[in-house]
Amino acid sequence: MKEYIPNPIDTSDIELPPDLIELTEKLAENVHENWSKGRLEEGWTYGPGRNDDVKTTPCLVPYDQLTESEKEYDRNTSLETLKLILKLGYTIRKEGVK
Repeated sequence: MKEYIPNPIDTSDIELPPDLIELTEKLAENVHENWSKGRLEEGWTYGPGRNDDVKTTPCLVPYDQLTESEKEYDRNTSLETLKLILKLGYTIRKEGVK
């Protein structure tokens, strides 16, 4: 099998405006909520440590109870998604704002 080498689109030249930076946190929270929902549907439960055999994870808690490092993972996913949307030429506009 050929070695997989990730090659994400470079978004380092994209700077998000302040309103989208604020949106990043809300998206990060929603990313976590969707991840949690999926895990629960797969039979995972809360546990003090991750254990794939018995499907427990300490991350099945509300977003505001996650460690900062766990929040950073979700924030980065959200931030890179927003930057990619802009890089690809799309615009993001809040409803009612011209």
